[in-house]
Amino acid sequence: MKWEQTIIFFAFICCNTLIVSAQNITVDDTKTVQQLVEKLVNSACANFTNFSVSGDIYTSGYNSYGEFTKNGSSFPLEDGIVLSTWSSKNSIGPFVRNQGQGSTSWLGDADLNKALNITTTINATSLEFDFIPLTSFLSFNYIFASNEYQDDFPCRFSDGFAFLIKEKGGSANYQNLAVIPASTTPVSSTSIHQAISFTDSFGNLKSCPAKNENYFGSSNTSPTNTSPINYAGQTIVMNAQTNVVVGKTYHIKLVISDDVTKDYDSAVFLQAGSFSPKIDLGPDRLITNNPICFGDRYTIDTQLSPAYIYKWFKDSSLTPISGETFPSYNAVDSGTYKVEVDLGAGCIATGTIKIEFAPEIKLNDATLIKCVTKLSDTAFFDLTKAEATIKNNNPSLAKIDYFETQTGTILSKPILNPVSFPKTTSNDVTVFAKLTSKTYGCIETAKITLKTMVSTPSALPLTPPVVNDFSGDGNSVQLIPPDTGGSYEFSLDGTNYQVSPLFTNLAIGNYTAYIRDLNNCEYLTYLVDILDYPQFFTPNGDGYNDIWKIKIFDLFPKATITIFDRYGKLLKQLDSKNSGWDGTYIGNEMPATDYWFNLNSGDGKIIRGHFSLKR
Repeated sequence: MKWEQTIIFFAFICCNTLIVSAQNITVDDTKTVQQLVEKLVNSACANFTNFSVSGDIYTSGYNSYGEFTKNGSSFPLEDGIVLSTWSSKNSIGPFVRNQGQGSTSWLGDADLNKALNITTTINATSLEFDFIPLTSFLSFNYIFASNEYQDDFPCRFSDGFAFLIKEKGGSANYQNLAVIPASTTPVSSTSIHQAISFTDSFGNLKSCPAKNENYFGSSNTSPTNTSPINYAGQTIVMNAQTNVVVGKTYHIKLVISDDVTKDYDSAVFLQAGSFSPKIDLGPDRLITNNPICFGDRYTIDTQLSPAYIYKWFKDSSLTPISGETFPSYNAVDSGTYKVEVDLGAGCIATGTIKIEFAPEIKLNDATLIKCVTKLSDTAFFDLTKAEATIKNNNPSLAKIDYFETQTGTILSKPILNPVSFPKTTSNDVTVFAKLTSKTYGCIETAKITLKTMVSTPSALPLTPPVVNDFSGDGNSVQLIPPDTGGSYEFSLDGTNYQVSPLFTNLAIGNYTAYIRDLNNCEYLTYLVDILDYPQFFTPNGDGYNDIWKIKIFDLFPKATITIFDRYGKLLKQLDSKNSGWDGTYIGNEMPATDYWFNLNSGDGKIIRGHFSLKR
């Protein structure tokens, strides 16, 4: 509230003259406190006692609280009770700009000060009572309306409302339920409003940004206003709720006040039946927020006594689910589930929850085969090689953990080193891969069967390899597997196998190549020779590098080598029996320079190159 040094022209609905229209709400301020509580509660699902009300005692013949009805107007609530900071009858619309009324002797409320985190409440109206709930959930609907929703007042003044609850007789403080959803911010004219931009009569711009604007319902200050209530603005229908313990005694205090001064009043409209008997079935489990994993059962539990009468419903069906008359229900598919519980004495409580199931995680079981010399050999398996098969090209699957055993759905004995898991028996061994969905956190399990097979020779025809030698550090061999569509692994020593058939950076020498079928452990084998020539030699008689020759050339009886000088003169011809050149021609030492050679393998392969003679 505030005092503005501004001349305000208005047509004020005074306390003694009321204009009632079919487009406006009606207010009856003659009801007793018990009648107000009964109107608000309208439920057999709680016991209410110790009613009290306080408010305006300074305006003769009028109360700051009462009952209201929609009266055919556009007001969102059908009926209920109103608590205000002036005569409750002044709440009847339409809105007329006025400074309001009140008294400086009409004090504020200490509990509301604490709830709003201010010290300046004035003209407070409160309704208090005790209640014992028969259900575990408390909920109510309300609209906060205020004449502070004018000019720049929402930037400065916090008229506000609190719904306070605490266990009776305990030491706990009040909990305020009238807060911005998903926060602890109290509902007031400063916490819910549109963006403010106002130029006062002196030309000063006063402004502040919007706050929680999505909860602001409407501004009623336009010249063509037909608001059914006499307030400058109002929130949307707000909901406050909390869990309570069945059978405990609670104290409730509903309280509203002005801030700072008695002017520019406010009200809270509480919907009749706001204390509707609800059962908290927990938060919805939606595909966008913590769905149930495919194949799981989700137990919806009322947590109430089995002595009550239960009916369970799915989606919009009016027919109860057959045979389901218990406090809990196991849901196995998506839908909106509702329970009705007859608590006796005319109290029927309801609860709803929406459940959605995540998509099925489709995995493939996998088999890994290790080839061994004999079945008693210990074989080491890289379990991660089964990952692609198991995931079935599903990018939503993230982490994989491996386990040795599974009992029911319980996995045990985690495998700490899955890239080298020992299999010590000749029998097949099954291990388990647990995969977790990145999107939903759901878990699915696949089997990995580990087999060992004895390697045996294959009768398939052999295709010669592609040998690229005489390349220095670039020597390579490309092994050619049989064209059977099988899966193969490759080795040049029979011990160390690789997936690729290409072997690079090979040194000069003899190799025994293996091509092994991963499905049946049959293998093909043949010899591979890698040749290369020295890039230079030094025939100086020191016993080191005095002869230019190609290693293991003597193993190729059909091959010949011819050596030429730079002019093409034939200097030496070599074969498997005479496989080296000492750097002479007809007994004469040849000069230090480059020389060229041709190697004819005898089977159509020709190699040409050059080397240096150094002295």
